[in-house]
Amino acid sequence: MPLLPQVCVCYLLRERGGRTEVLLGRKRHGLGEGKWVGPGGKLEPGESPADAAVREVHEETGLSVRAADLEPRGLLTYLFPHREAWSQESSVFVCRSWSGEPEASDELDPEWFPVDEVPYERMWHDAGFWLPGVLAGGSVRRTFAFGADLSTVVAEPGDVA
Repeated sequence: MPLLPQVCVCYLLRERGGRTEVLLGRKRHGLGEGKWVGPGGKLEPGESPADAAVREVHEETGLSVRAADLEPRGLLTYLFPHREAWSQESSVFVCRSWSGEPEASDELDPEWFPVDEVPYERMWHDAGFWLPGVLAGGSVRRTFAFGADLSTVVAEPGDVA
């Protein structure tokens, strides 16, 4: 398989009123428009996944994070056999330290959600399979194949833990 485009996603976590909350953003346009996602995007040439996460969080939410504060949580492979250009590999990060207040951007409308009220039904289908574990402190390394509707996970190729 050829090298897939590299992307990143970063889930910012905070404690409020004895509950953990995660920052998600409603995608304004492009791939996944209307879905709730974590800030992230494509790596630029020569950029590390952590550096891309720092840049993308700032571009999409106005928040400043430091690469040293990112917690690497794994790697996801997304396969779209019915639209190969969408296939990609995503580095997953969690971050608990930043400066600034989230602001809407051209990409995202950010909003905090308690981790036990994440709107999985309004996210990419795969998120429900792995994100609860990552938000609870775990790591992930999984591959998901999407069906002809370009939205539903139809398989996890191989036995990837």
